[in-house]
Amino acid sequence: MNRLAGVTSPYLLQHAENPVDWWPWTPEAFEEARRRDVPVLLSVGYSACHWCHVMAHESFEDDATAAYLNEHFVPVKVDREERPDVDAVYMEAVQAATGQGGWPMTVFLTPDAEPFYFGTYFPPEPRHGMPSFLQVLEGVRVAWTDRREEVGEVAGNIVRELAGRSLAFGGAGVPGEQELAQALLGLTRDYDAKYGGFGGAPKFPPSMVVEFLLRHHARTGAEGALEMAAHTCEAMARGGIYDQLGGGFARYSVDREWVVPHFEKMLYDNALLCRVYAHLWRATGSDLARRVALETADFMVRELRTAEGGFASALDADSDDGSGKVVEGAYYVWTPEQLREVLGEEDAAHAARHFGVTEEGTFEHGSSVLQLPQDAGVADAERIEGIRRRLFDARDRRPRPGRDDKIVAAWNGLAIAALAETGAFFDRPDLVERATEAADLLVRLHMDGSARLARTSKDGHVGANAGVLEDYGDVAEGFLTLAAVTGEGVWLEFAGFLLDIVLDRFTGEGGELYDTAHDAERLIRRPQDPTDNAAPSGWTAAAGALLAYAAHTGSEAHRTAAEQALGVVKALGPRAPRFIGWGLAVAEAVLDGPREVAVVGGADAEEARALHRAALLGTAPGAVVAFGRPGAGDEFPLLRDRPLIDGRPAAYVCRHFVCDAPTTDVAELGRKLSN
Repeated sequence: MNRLAGVTSPYLLQHAENPVDWWPWTPEAFEEARRRDVPVLLSVGYSACHWCHVMAHESFEDDATAAYLNEHFVPVKVDREERPDVDAVYMEAVQAATGQGGWPMTVFLTPDAEPFYFGTYFPPEPRHGMPSFLQVLEGVRVAWTDRREEVGEVAGNIVRELAGRSLAFGGAGVPGEQELAQALLGLTRDYDAKYGGFGGAPKFPPSMVVEFLLRHHARTGAEGALEMAAHTCEAMARGGIYDQLGGGFARYSVDREWVVPHFEKMLYDNALLCRVYAHLWRATGSDLARRVALETADFMVRELRTAEGGFASALDADSDDGSGKVVEGAYYVWTPEQLREVLGEEDAAHAARHFGVTEEGTFEHGSSVLQLPQDAGVADAERIEGIRRRLFDARDRRPRPGRDDKIVAAWNGLAIAALAETGAFFDRPDLVERATEAADLLVRLHMDGSARLARTSKDGHVGANAGVLEDYGDVAEGFLTLAAVTGEGVWLEFAGFLLDIVLDRFTGEGGELYDTAHDAERLIRRPQDPTDNAAPSGWTAAAGALLAYAAHTGSEAHRTAAEQALGVVKALGPRAPRFIGWGLAVAEAVLDGPREVAVVGGADAEEARALHRAALLGTAPGAVVAFGRPGAGDEFPLLRDRPLIDGRPAAYVCRHFVCDAPTTDVAELGRKLSN
């Protein structure tokens, strides 16, 4: 019996009609394996994963394969986005055993949840040196039946090795000038000077590394850091990884040149990149950065916002190509003939030249991914904009990619921060409203009476899985940003509730952080990963939020926890800067102070609003901003004992326990926060 009907995960629901007798991750599944004396097949993926869909169609929808699987295993299906703790523990085992990982992840476990055989995608028949999935199943069954002692020994060794991997970098000291300079040097060595970004193919958008580069430039004036950030952002924005019609970024580029994306669109990528481009505009005034920030924000609101006011997790890479066949990228790519059908001969030829659509194609079957020319100017911008609108409208009539409608707390926290700042920077109050509505949803639905977070919800129903460290860190970051933008102190208070839980339930005795709470479900190892990958790790996200909250409130406990957490950045930053970008960005904020800005004056006063905007546009790394009327110290401690100056709104800037003289001048405030 398939037991996935009625779950909240769209990924699991995609498998609810499989002939496989799937279980969700529950104690009952392992009890069933123990009762039947069979191994567990753990299959982990997510709804926008192309190869997860391929393996499902090839194997999990095949009656013969399903029958064999049901007879000899207890199959358990996990959505990695709902249970990042389960995913992290077994992915670590897969990578340790095979040297690589990815999704779908396929792991065979004992009834005690100990792993003993690993893989990712397996084809339906032997291919490219890989065994077929059925051959793998048969081999594991034989090993379980005939070599049980060997299986148990392998599983025990793996569990013991994983258990010994706890990181103890808490208290190692805050990264200093030397470590950050070494990190910058390492990034310079890995930098692709021709195409932007770091490393070769596949190439992922390095959003958190760019944040570090922007902050490092702001603090030190290092022009090389700014040049790498700006070049990378322009290359991505002009490439096929960016949706030239609808805005928003695909997950990654399969090539070094940013031409052909893996077409899934994730909320976390777009939230992080929206904020990056807004910050690049703040640093440089780039028109391209402004356009991309706004288009990405509008994409998130238009295509990912749910009826409840939150933001859905992802759009699928695959869609119907119009003939009933579901293929990757069908929604996004164009042939010259398709351009002619929409635009006519003359405009189609113009569009093909402008967007790089060729007869041979840049993707598959003669289709092309739209790109922008690499030269600076655009001839006849009005004509191009008209073409763009017509192509967008025509594409909108195509079968759309599937959407994963679950709300992930952490990723909504990232979206809240991005939309709030983008709305504030570019005078788009509607974006700030969307951020506030998403924050309201998290408080109303995801937070319980003791401020514990649920990881996910869907259609207004909260999921059963507890929040992990990244949820607390990213949601707190979103709330702190919203507090700075709106001047509503309640968001600072909510952030404090979440960060107190981080101190109480996620922090080890030496200041190290764990991905799950002390009282979370016990797995074979307590997951703990400080590296930033597709999004900030829980470790570095929490460090950044703890630091900002301490700057707002003067809390020594939160400041100490942030500095202890940054010990891992001191250790890893010089050696692996590409994989701890947000941690490096937080370290820049520590070295800068961060600066504490209190803007006193009513929101209805034009002078006060101008000072508030200047404070938000300051480039000082990690600066925190409090905005409110005199006497609002109960909401924002930074506003306590901050009077108006000669009856006029004023701004106070402090750092390292020293305050400048207050100013009523917008330009002077800008100078205080930009050097």
